[in-house]
Amino acid sequence: MDGPIAFSVAEACSAARIGRTSLYQAIRAGELRALKRGRRTIILANDLRRYLESLPAVAPKSGSSKFRSACDGATRSPK
Repeated sequence: MDGPIAFSVAEACSAARIGRTSLYQAIRAGELRALKRGRRTIILANDLRRYLESLPAVAPKSGSSKFRSACDGATRSPK
């Protein structure tokens, strides 16, 4: 196996790069399946992956933008 088959809440948040509140909201809404083992909440890796893949994609903006992505190493365009 390549990685863990299950995560604690903290591990799932770290792996998915989301916050605890968002994770628990997804669980409460039925969007993410979670299991209980005693008091511990466990999220299976496949369920976490399925949840993340179900999230909507970011649509690219059309037209020119005054700002470029910080990931591109760009700064604000001159006014």
